Amino acid sequence: MTETPEQTLLRLRATIDNIDAALIFVLAERFRATKQVGELKADHGMPASDPNREEQQVARLRRLAEEADLDPAFAEKWFNFVVAEVIRHHTAAADAR
Repeated sequence: MTETPEQTLLRLRATIDNIDAALIFVLAERFRATKQVGELKADHGMPASDPNREEQQVARLRRLAEEADLDPAFAEKWFNFVVAEVIRHHTAAADAR
């Protein structure tokens, strides 16, 4: 049986919704891990930001994006957005100590 365009749209949107949910849960897991990093850094007087690590990660994520047929510039923008939030958390953890 052939799908109608409306059925196809609903099926595709359901797929997108499932992917969005997975991304939220993966992002939450990532922030749980970075919270632990921030606490460790705060406990030991380490800086909230690690520019060398960030540079390595950008290069790695750009390569992965190319392999995945995703715009590397978009991957870098996403990473920079996430890292800015992580650094904010790390700074807050250090300030709380």
